[in-house]
Amino acid sequence: MEYDKSVVNRLKRVEGQIKGVLNMIEQKKDCREVITQLSASRTAIDRTIGLIVSMNLEQCVRENIENGQDTKDVVKEAVNLLVKSR
Repeated sequence: MEYDKSVVNRLKRVEGQIKGVLNMIEQKKDCREVITQLSASRTAIDRTIGLIVSMNLEQCVRENIENGQDTKDVVKEAVNLLVKSR
């Protein structure tokens, strides 16, 4: 699968967030601040997962339609990936 540059940018932002959390922990910041940043990181990861699954689903559905194949299994697999990621 070809990954969009936006996916890489999102993950680099998450990487920066995690590094920031590590710095906060090393500086013994308040746990509420740390949890807030960890939660934001998790949300960003969840959204990136959704983006990747949707991009893959779109590509697979398009290929199946072009090849005259049913798309039901592709959609089921995408839903299973989203459920598994939770």
